[in-house]
Amino acid sequence: MRSINVIVPFLFIFLLLGNLNQVRAQANSDTTKTYLIIKNDGSSYTGKIISQDAREVIILTKKLGEIVIPKHEIKEIRELDEDEITESGDIRESEIFSTRYFLTTNGLPLKKGESYIIWSLFGPDIQFGTGDNFGMGVMTTWFGSPIIGSAKYSFTSKNKFSFALGTLLGTGSWASPEYGIALPFGALTYGDAFKNISFSAGYGASWGGGYSGGRALFSVAAMNKVSDKFTLVFDSFIISGTGNNDGGALLIPGIRLHTDPNKAFQIGFAGIAGGGEIVPFPLPMLQWFRKF
Repeated sequence: MRSINVIVPFLFIFLLLGNLNQVRAQANSDTTKTYLIIKNDGSSYTGKIISQDAREVIILTKKLGEIVIPKHEIKEIRELDEDEITESGDIRESEIFSTRYFLTTNGLPLKKGESYIIWSLFGPDIQFGTGDNFGMGVMTTWFGSPIIGSAKYSFTSKNKFSFALGTLLGTGSWASPEYGIALPFGALTYGDAFKNISFSAGYGASWGGGYSGGRALFSVAAMNKVSDKFTLVFDSFIISGTGNNDGGALLIPGIRLHTDPNKAFQIGFAGIAGGGEIVPFPLPMLQWFRKF
């Protein structure tokens, strides 16, 4: 009987401390942040975590209200950025096409296993996510000349900066096999798949027919997804001057229409800048994006 009297106070203290720890854990929940909770069965919920302890998580969703999820049923809890959430509170679909503007790429990686093709008035452009942060591609005209291969490796950080090193390497193929081009480049991007700005630079070299030479190339590009359906896109391709050759630039503002997560259509109106004036390009830049 005496041993029971000794044990009871210790049990009481133990339970009290456990309850205090539970209350403390619940009080530490930050309701200003939005989280994605993925369960073991594949279902997911997006909302504010009201409280959580060792047994369960209570999340407040916009559509279903408060939901209690046992901890043992949860596979992953991830904090979401504001740009990853739609106005209705759902998580945005991944933006597979965000690695491209009109002509240039950026520091964002194409995920392993993700691939897409861009159809344009000039020819196809296919991009493959072949490894973690590494992608390869091939582009050509409808006549199959030139044929240009591409490769890019991306370095990402948690502060929204991405950097990529890549190269383009091409040949005149069947029409002019003696001609070739190479463009090693680097790209620095600030932002994410929905809103970003990029600065890139490289050196474009060409050879063939007894000629060889090259110039420094630069680009400033940006995109801003203003709604679930529309993204504003700007791209530029700047050629440096050298010797008696003046430099110039191709400027392309446009808009991208997302018809569904696997499809998009893009239109831009280019202008050629040089000699102190900008001349409109005679054809619009039309591109059809398809995931496969």
